[in-house]
Amino acid sequence: MSVRRRAAALALTAVLCGAAAPVAVAAPSPSPSAPDLPAGLYGTKDPTYDGVWRQSLAFLAQKIELVTPATRAVDWLVGQQCDSGAFASYRDASEPCDAGTVADTNATAAAVQALVELGVHREVVDNGVSWLKSVQNEDGGWGYNPGSPSDANSTGVVTGAMARAGVPLAEVTKAGGKTPYTALQTFALPCGGEDGGAFAYQPDKKGGLTANADATAAAVLGSMGKGMAAGNYNAVKAPVCHEGTGLTPEQSAQNGAFYLAKALAGSGHLDLPPMPGAEDSAPQPDFGNTADAVVALAASGHKDKAAGAVAYLEKHAQGWAEEGGPAATAQLVLAAHATGTDARDFGGVDLVRQLNSTGPAPAATAVPSPAATTPSKPADTSSDDEGLGLWWIIGIGLAFGAGIGFLLSGRRKNQQL
Repeated sequence: MSVRRRAAALALTAVLCGAAAPVAVAAPSPSPSAPDLPAGLYGTKDPTYDGVWRQSLAFLAQKIELVTPATRAVDWLVGQQCDSGAFASYRDASEPCDAGTVADTNATAAAVQALVELGVHREVVDNGVSWLKSVQNEDGGWGYNPGSPSDANSTGVVTGAMARAGVPLAEVTKAGGKTPYTALQTFALPCGGEDGGAFAYQPDKKGGLTANADATAAAVLGSMGKGMAAGNYNAVKAPVCHEGTGLTPEQSAQNGAFYLAKALAGSGHLDLPPMPGAEDSAPQPDFGNTADAVVALAASGHKDKAAGAVAYLEKHAQGWAEEGGPAATAQLVLAAHATGTDARDFGGVDLVRQLNSTGPAPAATAVPSPAATTPSKPADTSSDDEGLGLWWIIGIGLAFGAGIGFLLSGRRKNQQL
């Protein structure tokens, strides 16, 4: 989660310096201290750069584990939306959005996905989708803020949101027939070489592409039109890198899966990029990107290739998730679900309980985990408010028998760190 926060801060700095042309160019609301945090918000750390993101990931992870979030938690997220349909990373909702509100495509897309999966506030979803369409770049993609150049991470999460909201992606077209798929394929590295099949975050100043695992995971999901809460799919065959031009989105996604499987095959985890001046230091594991890669591999039909990474996360990532808060814990829940692993016994840790404890008490929960082999049934229906309803939980319990269609702890811009 700290990676996304730093990335967002850099993105905001670029906005304020005039590097992009977003709708608004003023600083966000003052950072609230922990005692001043809104009652419905998940987590206790400064939400300035990730409030909407972490709330949305928490909802996605709870939904796949048949947990109904409290109404006031959902109301907090809904209240973050501007009349335009956009979400900022975080704002003081007691004041209306104005020229000083910096819109965030990633936060908007995450909120759209969360509300779609919860099945509530369709008007908020539709308003968010309309705004995202309005800020689509001419190349068919999206940047972190409206007006900034397209990147694979933002395009991937927005594409997933569009797909989950039921928008035919072929109809989200700019002049010349450029779709989100068109944009994603411009970030794809060709087969061959150590990084064949990967996606770059963005081209460099000379147009060159450098493999980025986080961008690849996001682009795999986006290319398949899948959201961050990808379902549990059986493995099909070994990933293959498809050569040539004119590839289909599915082929590009399989190329990305080929790269991710290779990247995880050795140690079972991805590494954080070295910090400036620390290139000679030992690499540090990147738990968040590893979890995202697990989801992307499972969603593309290769969860067997993610087994080693899941085992690594079960052994090593619990402390990171607890310290990282709701978004980090949610990422592990999403990875567990995508591979059929029990999130309520993930290396001996109940991730669902850990996630629930970071926000208002859920309106209802289901036990055991839907990832387990025994049938799920609703159990604890205690609530601090009306919630979204026990019968809603029972209904989705039936629907989730087949799983649902990642994250990015978030949309990390590793290329810019």
